[in-house]
Amino acid sequence: MAAGKKKVRRHVNKAIAFIKATFNNTIVTVTDPAGDVLCWATAGTAGFKGSRKSTPFAAQRAAEICAERAAKFGVREMEVRVNGPGSGRESAITGLQNSGIVVRSIEDITPLPHNGCRPPKKRRV
Repeated sequence: MAAGKKKVRRHVNKAIAFIKATFNNTIVTVTDPAGDVLCWATAGTAGFKGSRKSTPFAAQRAAEICAERAAKFGVREMEVRVNGPGSGRESAITGLQNSGIVVRSIEDITPLPHNGCRPPKKRRV
């Protein structure tokens, strides 16, 4: 690397938070309006292992950690886009709101088929 080349910290006021809530984990990604990733956090990086990753509390902790990192970029307000069927959907949004960031809008972007592929057979537990 060239000497004297310093990484520039971007300053972003508005951001978009993508919450992907799967059955096993929750991933929170914060991007700028152009779609470039500022920071991300998961229930796993928040210190939860195994089945505890899929809990609402783990999702809330991940969202709080991600919002804390986003605040260092100067983020004050967010749009939230939620994706997936997991248990951490609502609690992740709560985690973002608790950290002092203004949530402007909440949108569900879970893909729904208009009767596309045949689904997998039902689980027998």
